Amino acid sequence: MSDVRHVLVLPDRDAAEEASEALGERFGVDEEPRLVRDALAGEDDAEDAQWLVLLRDEQGRLDPAELDEFAGEWDGWREEP
Repeated sequence: MSDVRHVLVLPDRDAAEEASEALGERFGVDEEPRLVRDALAGEDDAEDAQWLVLLRDEQGRLDPAELDEFAGEWDGWREEP
């Protein structure tokens, strides 16, 4: 079993929470994704920070291109971990 992870970068917390909920419906994800605030260098305002959705995919069944397209629905993208 490998330790595959996907990182979706989203513009704000609301987008990250919505995407996190939609992952289960769209891709049948069992484990709840982890949300992490990613402050850019020099940023003090939490509202301006990007948010990461961390998703484990130990069986490697999720297609990275589909996840990138999915994140794009919230003006985000899939980042290589």
